[in-house]
Amino acid sequence: MPLVAISLVSAGAIGYEILLMRLYSIGQWHHFAYMIISIALLGFGASGTFLALARAWLLDRFLKAWQANAVIFGVTAAFGYALARNFIVNPFELAWDPARGILLLWTYLVLMVPFFCAANCVGLAFMRFGDQVGRVYRYDLVGAGLGAAGVIGVLFLLPPSAALKLLIALGFAAAGIAELGSGHSRRRGHALLAALSGLLVAWLIPGSTFAPRLSEYKGLSTALNAPGAEVIHESSSPLGRLTVVRSPRVPFRHAPGLSLNAPAAVPEQLGLFTDADAMTAITRFDGDPRSVAYLDFTVQALPYHLLENPSVLVLGAGGGAEVLLARAHGAGRVEVAEPNPGVIALLQGRFAGFSGKVYDPARTTVYLTDARGALAFAGSGYDLIRLPLGAAAAGGFGALQATYGATVEAFVGYLGRLGRGGLLAVSVPIEVPPRAPLKLFATAIAALERMEAARPGRRLVLLRGFNTAILLVKRGDFTAAEIATARRFARERAFDLAYAPGLARAEANRFNVLDAPYLYDGAVALLGPGRAAFMADYKFDLRPASDDRPYFFDFLKWRALPELLALSRQGAMPLIAWGHLILLATLVQALVLSALLILAPLAVWHRRRGAPARGRARVAAYFLALGLAFLFVEIAFIQRLTLFLGHPLYAVAVVLAAFLVFAGLGAGLSPRLAARLPEDPAARGRVSALEAAVAAIAVIALFYLAVLTPVTAFLITLPLEAKLPLALAAIAPLAFCMGMPFPLALARVSREAPALVPWAWGINGCASVVSAVLATLLAIEFGFTVVVGLAVALYVLAALVWRGRL
Repeated sequence: MPLVAISLVSAGAIGYEILLMRLYSIGQWHHFAYMIISIALLGFGASGTFLALARAWLLDRFLKAWQANAVIFGVTAAFGYALARNFIVNPFELAWDPARGILLLWTYLVLMVPFFCAANCVGLAFMRFGDQVGRVYRYDLVGAGLGAAGVIGVLFLLPPSAALKLLIALGFAAAGIAELGSGHSRRRGHALLAALSGLLVAWLIPGSTFAPRLSEYKGLSTALNAPGAEVIHESSSPLGRLTVVRSPRVPFRHAPGLSLNAPAAVPEQLGLFTDADAMTAITRFDGDPRSVAYLDFTVQALPYHLLENPSVLVLGAGGGAEVLLARAHGAGRVEVAEPNPGVIALLQGRFAGFSGKVYDPARTTVYLTDARGALAFAGSGYDLIRLPLGAAAAGGFGALQATYGATVEAFVGYLGRLGRGGLLAVSVPIEVPPRAPLKLFATAIAALERMEAARPGRRLVLLRGFNTAILLVKRGDFTAAEIATARRFARERAFDLAYAPGLARAEANRFNVLDAPYLYDGAVALLGPGRAAFMADYKFDLRPASDDRPYFFDFLKWRALPELLALSRQGAMPLIAWGHLILLATLVQALVLSALLILAPLAVWHRRRGAPARGRARVAAYFLALGLAFLFVEIAFIQRLTLFLGHPLYAVAVVLAAFLVFAGLGAGLSPRLAARLPEDPAARGRVSALEAAVAAIAVIALFYLAVLTPVTAFLITLPLEAKLPLALAAIAPLAFCMGMPFPLALARVSREAPALVPWAWGINGCASVVSAVLATLLAIEFGFTVVVGLAVALYVLAALVWRGRL
């Protein structure tokens, strides 16, 4: 059998994994990526158990079994998603009907099948070509690496639903190529027929068959419920699916922070959605500033009343409202950062006339990067840097979103780019009880203290409307005249100054009246000596986000969860971080399914064969630690490289490809290391091959914790084409060493207790299934440094467990 068939299946499996992440980003939320990784590993783990139990039967029918699995992989990859997309997890229903969690179970089982079949193809090849393990492994890893890179290129040409159809052709083609090894001309015809059949099936299936089904809680779903609303443009790339909606009968009135007393009307708008959510508006502009006069009655206009003809940097330009606001107030220089080139292309192309050429290159400098990346490209001496932080994702999933633009390190960077007396203006939505504005205030205080500002309170002004707050952070103290201007601005527009130097408590709750001036009280407490006690006692987590824990919209305190759940039937559902609960439910189901599909069959098999119990506990402990540690490091690198590469999908593709390829190379060279070093260090008083590998992992991982952040910050200005190979090179040494402990230990098990080999596979697979989700939960709560530290500790523990004889 030509081994290139294995490469095709491996490429398809990794491509399927990345396509699922994109499809769930559109239909649900991108945080389901961690669930997809867990599902893939469950399929691979269950395959190992299946192959161990049915080894003899499958080898007798090797070619037919291999081809069947390849074809089933292609078919179920496409049609399995078509079925699973109907299992939309409604987080709010879980409060009164926990049985709805069965949808997660069905999602796991349906989406697992293609990974199971792909793993069967690779595992069967290992069993059949035992004397060519190196070659099989090489074709497997090369295929997986090419699949991870290739699917990104495909997504620039096709939407993910159309790309999914290609997997059908890939499965049939792999089955056909496998036939070529027979040498019979008739079978060559069968191979060609199989490949053509796959292409024909993929071509005939309508693209709508695999289109994502949107959650009713996504913004696009809500917008299209309006009478007369219609989609007038849709485009797709790896960075997101862009959808433009026109709603003539129920017009868009997207004006966050607009005063209820605004005398000017909002012009015609189009809704622009990224991945069916994160809406921004494209506003009709005819060139006359009076047509957008409503913008002066938003909280975002305050900094323009404190500055004259400012130079402005907008971080996250979206549909262009912030640029219109700057132009209407006489901004001298306007620069914007927008991570999605598709947005800029729309507003410089099809919708340029509608938007008044808001991104005309002659008047506006555009940086195609996110907020943090803009710091590397932009200049300095700005009078104003604007950072709009939109509302967290519906259903509480914003808590799982890494927001590197709103960390303490980011704020220090922004303030460093301001000229003397310049302003950083950050807007956030308001909730009751308040969360985002107070966390924003705490983040600004931490940044100012890091910059050694003596009195941070003199550099802060917080203004609120009825649904949006804006925080001004000045490079220098606010003057009495500026505070008087802010008071007048708020009074004329019926806004409330929630905090300003010298502001009295009675002034903070006049127009948009709350039960108490919560923001003022919170701001004063955060500036006072009782800050730590206030944050500890507050019902929600107000700890400033950092690059190590970049979850700005994570407000959950686990100790408050029982109280919130008890109040859920009384209207407290919006206060619950449902993203955490979905992850927790996913973790529980991963544990249950891995136990049922991996461990239980192996236990029965061991009992029937009368396999010895000696060494089983040690094998279980070692491979459990290994499975957890490997994915802990992998998940941490995905998040770390998201900031460097600018998008989660790039980070996922690079990390998966790099760890597959270089860990495979390490595994392939591990026998050479074992030949040079003793297996039992206790007997000879020397370091074993396993201990040498673990020591290298610990040193490299800890070194990366110390240097990776400053190094990536220095290199972030490079183009993506340069950053991708640098990211691969950074991962390579660590992944290479991490590929050794598993084969080194498995080789020993196969010699000393061969009956425990399936047990080792099963335990490792079970740990891998749960570790992706567990690592995410730990990172949200404690940060990536803790996750990597735990991984290193697990590797060391595994090495200690493995000392001595089985």
